[in-house]
Amino acid sequence: MPFLKSMPEDAGPPQIFELYPEIYGPWSHMSQALMRGPSPLDEGLRELILAYAAGVAGCAFVAIAHAEVACAWGVERGLVERLVADRSHAGVDAKLAALLAYVRKLACTPNDVAQADIDSVLSAGWDEHALHDAVAITARAAFMQRLVAGFGFKPLSREVAAKHAVKRVERGYVNLYAAFRDPSGDDM
Repeated sequence: MPFLKSMPEDAGPPQIFELYPEIYGPWSHMSQALMRGPSPLDEGLRELILAYAAGVAGCAFVAIAHAEVACAWGVERGLVERLVADRSHAGVDAKLAALLAYVRKLACTPNDVAQADIDSVLSAGWDEHALHDAVAITARAAFMQRLVAGFGFKPLSREVAAKHAVKRVERGYVNLYAAFRDPSGDDM
């Protein structure tokens, strides 16, 4: 049950987004640009990073929701959970392991991030654009973690999250919410 009694029992971020469109309309457009716009990271990898950042930070709501979106983009089911549990990132290539090690540190101990962490990501073969996107995605995960914790939203079941994930892939981050749709059809 959410902390606010005015919300339905199964409330989640969409209820907050629609209550405050002046805040979350721009947030949704930023999310669309970050998660679906041009990037050296494909959509599935961006969703994996978001789910992973939330998972290592202990936010089941965001981790489950975005792990399912990653799966809808073709990421292997269960990979996010295995990566969260295994600090060595077994089963992924060294390039991705370096990026995920950085994301873990940024998500869990951000004040400990140092030049050596950036150098590790860049020397693994990622460019500055990929690094930026990983930082921004990790920050987005932290924001959503605080939003769901602050309102007391409970994680979705895997089945419900998977259904929402299909809609997220089809509609993106803006067109999920009627309040944010551009009537001209020019949404991102």
